[in-house]
Amino acid sequence: MRISFVSAALLALLARVPAAAQQPGQPYVTVAVVPDHPGWTYHVGERARFAVSILRAGHPAAATAVTYELGPDLMDARATGPLALRGGRAEVDGGTMREPGFLRLTVKATVEGHEYTGVGTAGFDPERIQPYATPPADFEAYWRESIRRAREVPLQPVMTPVPGQSTAEVAVYHVSFQVDRAESRFYGMLSVPTRPGKYPAILEVPGAGVRPYRANVWTAQRGAIHLAVGIHGIPVNMGPSVYDALRNGALNGYWLYGLEDRDRYYYHRVILGAIRAGDFIATLPQWDGRGYGVYGSSQGGALSIITAALDPRVRALAAIHPALSDHEAFLHGRAGGWPHLFAKWNGPNTPERINTARYYDVANFARLVRVPGWYSWGYNDTVVPPTSTYAAYNVITAPKQLLPLPETAHWTYPEQWNAMTEFVFTHVQATP
Repeated sequence: MRISFVSAALLALLARVPAAAQQPGQPYVTVAVVPDHPGWTYHVGERARFAVSILRAGHPAAATAVTYELGPDLMDARATGPLALRGGRAEVDGGTMREPGFLRLTVKATVEGHEYTGVGTAGFDPERIQPYATPPADFEAYWRESIRRAREVPLQPVMTPVPGQSTAEVAVYHVSFQVDRAESRFYGMLSVPTRPGKYPAILEVPGAGVRPYRANVWTAQRGAIHLAVGIHGIPVNMGPSVYDALRNGALNGYWLYGLEDRDRYYYHRVILGAIRAGDFIATLPQWDGRGYGVYGSSQGGALSIITAALDPRVRALAAIHPALSDHEAFLHGRAGGWPHLFAKWNGPNTPERINTARYYDVANFARLVRVPGWYSWGYNDTVVPPTSTYAAYNVITAPKQLLPLPETAHWTYPEQWNAMTEFVFTHVQATP
């Protein structure tokens, strides 16, 4: 790897980086790390060069210590050390990759006693990444049987009006329904247009965590039923302290619970709950019986793909940085998706855990998707690494659209979220 002072061409490239390409809530000092190819994408064998600049209020900032770390997506660094800058800028020749994947440069700088970090990630033929995940022989049969057994349990839905969130155009309810055994419930916030008629429906599945939810009144005002669900079997309208206590107590690390047994893994009930959310929507007299879509980000992106793969009522899906993909990649020296089940910090990597993970791998569900989908993620995501999202996306054979936004990490632009929801809304409205 070669380090030199930044070239004029790369300085021009840095000057064109818009302020909007920064994470919301910008730091006092910006450490910008920008690969030299537009779109940050290369072919295997091409060299990636990174422009580095340390700026405050758009001008070079004096840093007392600057270090870099270069390596594959979420893997150990292949090069580290101090980085010399001139006028707050430098260039790093990161070299290349010999197979499809992502190469990330992380730069840390100390300015006035505070440390700041910047990240830039180069993608090498990402459309050629293939998952290590392979579906078990009984993968589809296992989930068909799990759904059949769950449906033996009556839904017994409960709908409680929420006057404080309702409007003249939209009726809001706090709802619950049984999932796979008596009083094992999903809870959510339902928004239904009040004007008489039949409407399509949209299911919003949540990102990871433990939190309350509010109703999506705007979607119902536009003419679609909207259901936002939680996954933890607790009401979603309680005070923040309840969720804080659960997040730091009984539900801390829930994504690892029961991983030794495919029937007891935490996400078994979660996936069945997403399917039964569709069963609940089907009971609503306002549903038109045709239009039904699902969307979400991170954990919700994963559940969107899974729900679309397992529920034939789904006509469209959208997912931002979908998690839970290509778990076993870590066992082969490559980044797998959140929650990084087989990363060195999560072990032990027992045969039982590995076998269970195969039944919950989004890359395996992605092969079953048969409906149009919209997808988006960033190259700088260190929570849901792009290596894992491409591994799932590349095996989808259904119609698909991808909006890569390389500079984003595990966050979204408002325009990105709007595009996701609009894709699903448009498709369910157009369902014949």
